[in-house]
Amino acid sequence: MLLQRIAGVGWHDPCLCIQVLKNIGLIVLKVRNGKMATESEVRELLAKIKDPELDKSIVELGMVRDLQVDADNVSFTLALTSLSHPFKDRIVDSAKSAIHSVDGVQEVNIFLAEMTPNEKAALQKEDGLKGAAEKLNNVKHVIAVMSGKGGVGKSLVTGLLAVSLRRLGHRVGVLDADITGPSIPKMFLPEKARLDFTPRAMLPVKTRTGISVMSINLLLESEDQAVIWRGPLISNTIRQFWSDVLWGDLDYLVVDLPPGTSDASLTVLQAFPMSGVVLVTSPQNLAAMVVRKAAQMIRQVEIPLLGLVENMSYFVCPDTGAHHRIFGPSNPEAMAQQLNIPFLGCLPIDPEIAALCDRGEVENYPGELFDPVSRRIVELAPAAGEPKMAAHQSKG
Repeated sequence: MLLQRIAGVGWHDPCLCIQVLKNIGLIVLKVRNGKMATESEVRELLAKIKDPELDKSIVELGMVRDLQVDADNVSFTLALTSLSHPFKDRIVDSAKSAIHSVDGVQEVNIFLAEMTPNEKAALQKEDGLKGAAEKLNNVKHVIAVMSGKGGVGKSLVTGLLAVSLRRLGHRVGVLDADITGPSIPKMFLPEKARLDFTPRAMLPVKTRTGISVMSINLLLESEDQAVIWRGPLISNTIRQFWSDVLWGDLDYLVVDLPPGTSDASLTVLQAFPMSGVVLVTSPQNLAAMVVRKAAQMIRQVEIPLLGLVENMSYFVCPDTGAHHRIFGPSNPEAMAQQLNIPFLGCLPIDPEIAALCDRGEVENYPGELFDPVSRRIVELAPAAGEPKMAAHQSKG
């Protein structure tokens, strides 16, 4: 039947013959514009693409494997130093864009794999290792959460702020600067997680919704293991969480500060490119007094104060819906006015959020209460600036 139809059309009219074959679904004609791609041509283009961290060609690093060029289809395996590498999408997009520029290429398939430990070790170099990640990170805003007082809920506010910012569509990271009392991994990670490494940097752990998390607890064999360090060692570790962690591209990095106004907090405020600080208090005069000390410290190091949040303000009775002020009446608005900073809002005592944090599921908490707070912080937070320590050194 096919031959009869072609014969009926006649070979003298090839366009009609092609139309017949198209109509009966036997071929799909693809118009090629120029010559077909060759393997050497594709490899030459890939050799121009660099791993941003190692600053070398992905071909030179041995990342391009099993390259296949079949007519209009190009495929290969990209072996990364880690599958959680924050720049993997950038590398893949660059490779696809380069290959699609070749005449005749219609489809590009890139399969991701991870290098073996021996291959990673072969890439690692001692020279230029320290601080290499800092130059590659692009963090637009750095916001610290501070109180000065322990037990008021700084980590809770840090977690809720990060979750809310992520819910609003931002790229978010959380740096747990509480070295001796870290709690961020417990809130975000339902199962034990360990950090991954590239030849030149540590990679933060990703949560279920894509928040990047860094904490000393991710480096310990057990979450119950005590960290018994003096101030200088704690400060150096916090600096490494900034300089040696490959955060990649972030809109917001939220830093959970420990209690007090000493080494750890001072390190963050002076060594990080701060956008501002959110203060956390609770409804007790004692807590308010210590928070005022923290506010004085922040002003002395010339960091913007973004506002005040009061935690544990009230409890909502599940039976009646009545609000009970368990710790007595408070006036956080007046305190914020006294400090000349915005009052951002109150948070209740909520057994649900306590249960979620204990299970590592803080990201499941509804956003109705905290989303207005985070939107206000987004409005107030300036872009990350030069670290105060670097600024003072340049003046000197």
